Amino acid sequence: MVYVMLADGFEEIEAIEPIDILRRGGVEVKTLSIKKERLVTGAHQIPVTADASVFDLEDARDMEAIVLPGGAGHELLDASNEVHGLINFALENNLIIAAICAAPSILGKKTLLSGKDAVCFPGYEKYLYGAKILPDKAVKDGRFITARGAGAASDFGFMILDALKGEGSSKTLRETMQYI
Repeated sequence: MVYVMLADGFEEIEAIEPIDILRRGGVEVKTLSIKKERLVTGAHQIPVTADASVFDLEDARDMEAIVLPGGAGHELLDASNEVHGLINFALENNLIIAAICAAPSILGKKTLLSGKDAVCFPGYEKYLYGAKILPDKAVKDGRFITARGAGAASDFGFMILDALKGEGSSKTLRETMQYI
């Protein structure tokens, strides 16, 4: 199960496109609102009803990966003890941790990207303490996947799919979806 964390102000395409790609690729995805209500409003005023609230989560033993979308909502993600608890759980259990746009700064501030290849939205590099910043749209280094922003959402989603299902597993889906 992939947990996609949603906070008011999240960049819609950075969450929805990877969710779509993962589900088409046969991966179970659960969207989690970081507030008690399930209704979350994106950066462009698109309301999204999350599958559940993070406060309703009894345990995270089914989690294979956590995804942190960017946009203004990344600050709310960073301020959430529940989000940090799930990141810590992912760390302890060697799970995939993926962040796009400004959200890699959350990982960077925790020094999780130190010594790793990473990317983020321009201007947030200063928070990726010790990371090697690359010019790519999306980067995987070990269990960490980072991406630049909305224009990299598909690459980000396909990279997460490959990390979960095996390298190259997204090839047929890319062709079917016309991402070639």
